[in-house]
Parts: sequence; C-alpha cells; structure tokens
Amino acid sequence: QVQLVESGGGLVQAGGSLRLSCAASGSIFSGNVMGWYRQAPGKQRELVAAITSVGTTNYADSVKGRFTVSRDNAGNTVYLQMNSLKPEDTAVYYCNLKQRWEDYWGRGTQVTVSS
Repeated sequence: QVQLVESGGGLVQAGGSLRLSCAASGSIFSGNVMGWYRQAPGKQRELVAAITSVGTTNYADSVKGRFTVSRDNAGNTVYLQMNSLKPEDTAVYYCNLKQRWEDYWGRGTQVTVSS
C-alpha cells in the first residue's frame, strides 16, 4: 500500500505564493509519476502538474509560468510551488502517485485565494 500526506495549504491573497508538499510512504517503486490535481466546488478534478521519476514535467495551461512542480526521489516527496496565485486557483489540491497501473491519492489540502 501507499500513503500520501499533503501539507502547506491555506489562505492567501491574490498575487501571493504557497508551497504544497506531499510525502509518500509504503511500497514505492521506481518509474512512478507524482503530481497534483485540484477540484473546485462544482467542478471536476483536474490535473495541475505532474513529474516523472526522471524529472519530466507536465502542467495545465492555466498554471504554466506560475506553478513549479519538483520532487525529492530520495524522500519520495513532491512539491508544488505556486506563485502569482489567482482567485480561480481556489480548490482542494490532491497529491497523486501513479505506479504499476495503480492510482493513489492523498486526502487533499485546501487552497483559498482571496481577491
């Protein structure tokens, strides 16, 4: 089994920054992909950013140039640095790990951006 624990959410004013962290534990295999999804009220969950074990990244168009995803393979931790936050970034952010055709999710952390 895999456990994912997020931290770092909160309330911030528009234009501000937050950094999310997600620590993975359990049966972690090489070649996985870690990333972040978000879900706003009344909307579907969407990919924000993802990073492979070799550092290849993928971003949603809406966050390109503002968010940066990174990871520490030794610690099985993934980060999301969020800058220039906008009210439309308000959502619950979920950590995700994909490996061996399985998807694992954290419980989510709330990010609220006030205008």
